[in-house]
Amino acid sequence: MTIRLVAMDLDDTLLRDDWTISPRVVKAIQKAQARGVKMTIATGRMPISTRPYALQLGVDVPVITYHGAMIQQVLSGEILFRRVIPSALAAEIVEDVAKRGIYGQVYLKDRVVASQLNEWSREYAKIASVHIEERDLSVLLSQEPEGVEKILLIGEEAVLDQLALYLKQGYGKKVHITKSKPHFLEITECSVNKGVALAALAKQFGIVQEEVMAIGDSFNDLEMIQYAGMGVAMGNARVEIKELADIVTASNEEDGVAEAIERYVLGMDG
Repeated sequence: MTIRLVAMDLDDTLLRDDWTISPRVVKAIQKAQARGVKMTIATGRMPISTRPYALQLGVDVPVITYHGAMIQQVLSGEILFRRVIPSALAAEIVEDVAKRGIYGQVYLKDRVVASQLNEWSREYAKIASVHIEERDLSVLLSQEPEGVEKILLIGEEAVLDQLALYLKQGYGKKVHITKSKPHFLEITECSVNKGVALAALAKQFGIVQEEVMAIGDSFNDLEMIQYAGMGVAMGNARVEIKELADIVTASNEEDGVAEAIERYVLGMDG
């Protein structure tokens, strides 16, 4: 089956550890696009920190952001799909985790807001190249009529793993809870994940499941890797993701995305 649509995670997949895209990866993506293959990004990041990479690659297909809570055209900024955590529920979760001393921030379209900035927020701002607003989240959420795309909780992995179990017991039917990095616990509306968003995009283009490739490294990529006709795990992926993928490619530092595209999309040997 020919691959006609490729979705790539950003962090630790498309991006090297220094948050750049290697020349070989850029070349492979552009060569696939020249052959008519649709290439997109599927990330937990917000649109504003995804856009520069999409522009660098010349991606003209809508990009999946916030783990699938938003699908947006890169150039026009037109929002094609948006699903939010209702404000009252978001406020309840934020208050609950704050009592446990966990740092959290909420995302509202292209804004990211935290009640109090700390070392976690400073590190995040550096990684994502975004400005984090410092504002009382309870006040913000009480004034927001719809809701927020995402809640991100940052902390030590063991602490977040325990927290995830607690949150799934209390809120598991209302929100989707996943991890993108060891220190990042991500919460979105219950029906949202990258797999659902990728399926919607494929349907829009008249592309069947078997013609889709998805490339990722972490738990938040699981649904799209399982959905795709060809699910690809990076060499640096979590063991659990490698076990469920169809193929394991090289790491993000070794041009794993390029290797997968060259071999399975472009049909290049070696």
